[in-house]
Amino acid sequence: MAGVRGVRPATGPQAWQVRAAAGFAVPRDALRLALFLLTLVSIGRIHQQFPTLALLRPALILVIATGVYALLNPRLVSTANLKRTWPPRLVAGLGILACCSALFGISLGASATFILDTYSKVLVFAFLVMAATRSARDLWFFVWAYVASTGVLVWMALFVFKLSIEPGDATERLGRLHMYDGNDAAVVLLIGLPLTLLAFQVSKAKGKVFSALIFVGIGAALARTGSRSGFLGAVAVGLMLLFGVHSISFTRRLVFAVLAAVPLILTAPSGYWERISTIAHPTEDYNWEQMDGRIQVWQRGMGYMVDYPLFGIGINNFSRAEGTISEKARNAPRGRGIRWTAPHNSFVEAGAELGVPGLILFSSLVFGGIWAMVRLQRRLPRSWASGTLEERFLYLGSGYFATSMVGFAVAASFVSHAYLDHFYYLVALMTGLYGCIYDRQARFAVPSTAPPVPAGSGLPMLGFPAPSSPVSWPRRDAT
Repeated sequence: MAGVRGVRPATGPQAWQVRAAAGFAVPRDALRLALFLLTLVSIGRIHQQFPTLALLRPALILVIATGVYALLNPRLVSTANLKRTWPPRLVAGLGILACCSALFGISLGASATFILDTYSKVLVFAFLVMAATRSARDLWFFVWAYVASTGVLVWMALFVFKLSIEPGDATERLGRLHMYDGNDAAVVLLIGLPLTLLAFQVSKAKGKVFSALIFVGIGAALARTGSRSGFLGAVAVGLMLLFGVHSISFTRRLVFAVLAAVPLILTAPSGYWERISTIAHPTEDYNWEQMDGRIQVWQRGMGYMVDYPLFGIGINNFSRAEGTISEKARNAPRGRGIRWTAPHNSFVEAGAELGVPGLILFSSLVFGGIWAMVRLQRRLPRSWASGTLEERFLYLGSGYFATSMVGFAVAASFVSHAYLDHFYYLVALMTGLYGCIYDRQARFAVPSTAPPVPAGSGLPMLGFPAPSSPVSWPRRDAT
C-alpha cells in the first residue's frame, strides 16, 4: 500500500508509530498475528469446520497463550488506550457486575462456570485487542481480522451448509453454522459489512478484490439465513450508510447500498420474501402472544430485572429462571415439561442477568458507541477524508464503526448476544480508534480555536471521549 504522505521523520519512542502508520504493512510480531488467528477462531469459528481441531479448544488456548505472551513482552502493548478512553471502563464494569451477579443470582454454579469458560475469554480477548492497538497500522490489521472472519462465515453460509426447512416454517434457510444459527450469523455479518467497506476503501488492488468478494457474499449469506432481524438490521445499516456516513459522496454511498442489496435480492431462497413480509404484521406472528414468543419472554425478563434490580438473576441464568422462578414455571401443570427459553434480546439479557446497572452499562456501550463515533467524525477535519492514508483510514473508520454498531443494535434486539466476542471486538476497535487519534494529535500538534478538553472530562455513559490529559480537538477545516 502507498505510504502516508507528509509524515515528518521522528525519533525516540514515537518513531515506530510514524513508520507503522506510514506503511500499513502486516505486523510481523507474534502477538498481533496470534490475535488475528484468535479472531478467525472466536468470530469466524473456522476451527469448528475441523472436528479434531475443535476438540483442542483453540480459542481458550490462544487467549491464554496470547495473554501470557503480552505480559512477558510489555513493549508490544500499551495501556494508554485502557486508561484514557471510556469504553474499557464500561467493559470492566460489566465484568465486575458479572462476578457480582454470580454471587447474588439464582445459581452460583451456572454463572461461575459461564464466566470461567466463556465470558472471561471474551473480556481478555477484547482487552488484548485494545492494548495491542498502538497505531493506525494495528487498527487496520484488526479490522482486516474481522473482515477475514466474515469471509469465513460467508464461505460456510454459501458453500458448506445446506438450506433446510424447519417444522412449521415454509422458508428454506440455514439452520446452524456450527455455533451460530441463522439469526446469530446475521448479526456477525451485519457488523462485518461496514468494516468490509472500510477495508475496501483503504486497500490496493488485491485487497479491494478480496474485500469486494466478501462484501457481495455478505448480501447473499444474509438472504440464506432467512433472518427477519437480519433483514431489519440490513435496512438500518443501509440507511446509516446513506444518511449517517458523510466521509464519502452520497452517490458512492448509494452505489454501496445497492451493491449490498442486489445479491440479497437475487439469491433469496424459496419463501424468503414471504417470511420477511410478516414483519409488517407483528400481531399475527407467534412471537406476539404465545407463552414462549419473544414479547412474553421479554416481559418476563424485565420482571426478573425488577425483582433483582441491583445484580440481576446472575449471568447465564435467564433460561434457568424461565424453568424455575418464572410465572410460566409456577403455573405449569404438574408433570408437564417447561421450555427453558433464551432471552432473545441482548438488552433484556443484560438487564435481567446483570440488573439495572448492567442494562445501563451495556446500553451505553451500544448507543454511546454510535453517538461517540458520529460525534468524533464531526469533530475531525474534513481534509482527512482526502488526506494521507492514515488520515483517511481514521476518518472513514469513525463513520463505519458507528454503522456496524447500528447493525448490531437492531439485530441484537432479537438475539442473545450480550456476552459474545463480536460485540466486544467492535468496542475494542472503537477504543483503538480513539487511541490512534490521540496518538496522531500528540505527533502532529494542530492549532485549534476550540477549548481544551479537561482531563477526565466527558460523559462516558453517553459515549463522550474522556482523555486522561488535556486534548485540543482540531477544527474541521484544519489541515
